[in-house]
Amino acid sequence: MDDRRSLGNVHSSVAIPKAKGWRRILAFLGPAYLISVGYMDPGNWATDIAGGSAFGYQLIWVLLMSNLMALLLQSLSARLGIVRGLDLAQASRHTYPPIVNIPLYFLAEIAIAACDLAEVIGMAIGLNLLFGLPLIWGVLISAADTLLILLLLNRGMRIMEVFILSIVSLIGMAFVAEMFIVKPDVTEVIKGLVPSALSDKALYIAIGIIGATVMPHNLYLHSSLVQTRRFDRNAIGMREAIRFNFFDTTIALNLAFFVNAAILILAAAAFHTAGHYDVAEIDQAHELLGELFGTMAPALFAIALIGAGQSSTITGTLAGQIVMEGYLNLRIRPWLRRLITRLLAIIPAVVSIIYFGPDSLGELLVFSQVVLSLQLGFAVIPLIHFTSDKLTMGQFAIKPWVQLLAWLTAVIIVVLNGKLVVDEIRGWLAADGPYVLWVEFLVIPIAFLAVGLLLYITVKPFFAKLRPAKHHIDATLPELHLQEQPAHKRIAVTLEFKPLDERVLNAAIAQGGKKAEYILIHITESAAARYLGALTDDREALDDATNLEHYAEKLRAAGYNAEAVVGQGSPVVAIAELVNKREADLLVMGSHGHRGLKDLLFGATVDAVRHRVKVPVLVVK
Repeated sequence: MDDRRSLGNVHSSVAIPKAKGWRRILAFLGPAYLISVGYMDPGNWATDIAGGSAFGYQLIWVLLMSNLMALLLQSLSARLGIVRGLDLAQASRHTYPPIVNIPLYFLAEIAIAACDLAEVIGMAIGLNLLFGLPLIWGVLISAADTLLILLLLNRGMRIMEVFILSIVSLIGMAFVAEMFIVKPDVTEVIKGLVPSALSDKALYIAIGIIGATVMPHNLYLHSSLVQTRRFDRNAIGMREAIRFNFFDTTIALNLAFFVNAAILILAAAAFHTAGHYDVAEIDQAHELLGELFGTMAPALFAIALIGAGQSSTITGTLAGQIVMEGYLNLRIRPWLRRLITRLLAIIPAVVSIIYFGPDSLGELLVFSQVVLSLQLGFAVIPLIHFTSDKLTMGQFAIKPWVQLLAWLTAVIIVVLNGKLVVDEIRGWLAADGPYVLWVEFLVIPIAFLAVGLLLYITVKPFFAKLRPAKHHIDATLPELHLQEQPAHKRIAVTLEFKPLDERVLNAAIAQGGKKAEYILIHITESAAARYLGALTDDREALDDATNLEHYAEKLRAAGYNAEAVVGQGSPVVAIAELVNKREADLLVMGSHGHRGLKDLLFGATVDAVRHRVKVPVLVVK
């Protein structure tokens, strides 16, 4: 299969009750809460604290604007996943040529690394504030987060959503208590909702707030997570899913707005009004809270920070898996993908601590959010094009007025980012330091290439229709030339929809002939299937089922007794379970033929399955 279902191991794993009422509505709720934790991660804390201490309540309107932008864009992301059964990365791969997709992939990976960097730093700072653990150890311990993620994913999507919601509730309750302690000026808070002019420093922080709020990796993630619900894939079912997911998104993002606003208000009330205008470090804010309000406020602050870092880690690593599978159609072991994501974040954090000292982490945290904002346009603009296209979205293409709002949002993001980049480059050149040559011969050319890429993905779809998603059914399947040689009674056969399938089937038939029963097995192992299991019904799952049934029909037409069985998730576990459950007396498998590093990356399925089944295994090369 060329196409894989997004998050295949949990794809369509959450069943939707047939009966109307609250149970049906609640079944749709959940994906947006996983998204919302990205809107209250440690990166948000850094930008909100910096904005509140420097400008008081003045930047609350930036938070509100960012939240409205996020609500619009996340609803478009959910619509894309529901209607097309593709996440944003997969839709990009179907639409743009490789010369465009590869840079988009690298930009998405940079955004995810920047996001995860914020989680690593936030977690380390939180552990340091609460337990006195050195920052370098906190950063290294954060690598163990991958084990928690694997544990939660193995327990199912609903367990993960409950875990995330519990942490979000903890963060919310901590800040409710903080508001009673600092007692902000309500009148000034309301005035802060009115837009005001932004100075250079305010603009930098405002862009950081936008990048920390409207996060590009969340657009990839949301378009995948909505596919974890198993709804009727007809017009009525998709319309209902869109409506309930918008409801889910509205509630979750407003909760995230409350937390972000609470952090900024906390900084304004505690620091700005007390004359502390340059509090840009989380640990500095923690210390000042202790001086101003006693021990309770800083303890609540540290607990909420650890919760924010832990929950955001989960969504960041999931987004990394989605981006790699979507853009590159490359699937490696989930634990390895998550470890890669975490290492990309740990390395710059460790380097910063060693070479620039622990105090550098605060600046690195704010910078990571600015990097996120700079990448936003490369995710937002394709999303708008995809959801506006009537050829691929049909009746669910967004209305003209929604397109207008979406493009206005994109323009605001791109213009603010463009101004920031131009101002920064001018400042570097004016400083006339030793790094000017790097700016002239590296930074400026990269900036022009980025502008060219942005113009291409913006303008190209207006002059060329977007390609519909490809289906890979029947046309690419090899012809089967079957041979008979009777033997076993019930034979399980694993198939991969590759030329090797013909030899595998012939080897199976040579063992059983027409008297045997053949159980044709294929495992859908996309990220969604790993989470949702048998409830998965995205495009990859549907195509896999169609392809496998095609093989079964070929065998039945030739006079053989054949059954098609599609499994989900880890191939090793799923194949063994199906073989044992069906009481097969022989398993025939094709060998992928790779060893060493490739086994580490893609998995050593044959050897692992041998140890899990109770029957002989015939390996065909």
